[in-house]
Amino acid sequence: MSDQILLSGNLQEVTKKALVWLLNKKPIKELRDWGTAFSLWPPHFTTSCCGAEFGAFSAARFDGERYGMLPFSSSRQSNILVIEGTMTRKMARAARIVYEQMPEPKYVMAIGACSLEGGIFWNSYNTVLPSEVGIPVDIYVPGCPIRPEAIARGLLTLQKRIMGHDSIKM
Repeated sequence: MSDQILLSGNLQEVTKKALVWLLNKKPIKELRDWGTAFSLWPPHFTTSCCGAEFGAFSAARFDGERYGMLPFSSSRQSNILVIEGTMTRKMARAARIVYEQMPEPKYVMAIGACSLEGGIFWNSYNTVLPSEVGIPVDIYVPGCPIRPEAIARGLLTLQKRIMGHDSIKM
């Protein structure tokens, strides 16, 4: 009985209810999740030295586009924010603005030891973590220096999570 939907009343409300109901049905939801998982566009937002490794991941040898990640120039058309290493207080404000401008659904991937616990800058007055700024992180990729293969592994893990395959087999 709870699976049924009652469509009566205001035409706009009925249309919204019908659209949400239709988009959450199995074949359409799977197609939507697949499309979202393989069209992850991060804005160009480099906070520290892990940006060089992210550039290597996007270059010809590792080819980040093959995984469905294409760096984009605008935060308003992006859907994944990659926090690359150390984030200072000044960059944290900019990261928060970029995160708030991104449309839903949006994801955050933090790479490098500095984004996890501060790395070698853990005792600095100017280093902040994404959780302190209010940016929820979906995937952490550890390492210092981070390798492009690890970024690819983190991206594949995020894609499985988006498509609803939470159980990851190694």
